[in-house]
Amino acid sequence: MKTVTKYSPASMLIHWTMAVLIISMLFLGLSMVQSLAVWQIEAVLLHKSFGVLALFLVCIRLINKSLTTSPKLPSSVAKPQALAAHLTQLGLYTTMILMPISGWLMQNADGRSISFFGLFSLPNLLEKNISYYGFLRESHAIIAVLFLLFIFMHVSATLYHGLLKQDGVLSSMLPGKNK
Repeated sequence: MKTVTKYSPASMLIHWTMAVLIISMLFLGLSMVQSLAVWQIEAVLLHKSFGVLALFLVCIRLINKSLTTSPKLPSSVAKPQALAAHLTQLGLYTTMILMPISGWLMQNADGRSISFFGLFSLPNLLEKNISYYGFLRESHAIIAVLFLLFIFMHVSATLYHGLLKQDGVLSSMLPGKNK
């Protein structure tokens, strides 16, 4: 049986597309909360549409993950580090799912719908309820902070393996030959 040392091209495309999308959305979300600028309305509409796209892409990503073989961590990775990598990945997937769902429900609880670039609207799953809205708004913010923490842990570990250890972990998600 051949050892897989690289992610599939589809896995790489989904990963890097989502990385750019999610980091952009997190920074846009943080800037929207801090601003009353005239662009805020358009930013909120874009944030919602890209949130729907992120939810769709994470579903595709999970299907792709179940259908493809991922490279294993190098044997030089200590068990506690491997556990930390697994828990970080679990945290990333959990927050990738919870962020858009909490945003969707938060908007529903405020009596608003979610439009996907004006093409269609998601169904409202909750009736307008200020208590639910407050809870979901706080939840969305807490999930964002956790998401940023998991992203920081993921990027830090990747750079550690790519720049210091040079053990193939970083290059497994980059196009080209594994070194």
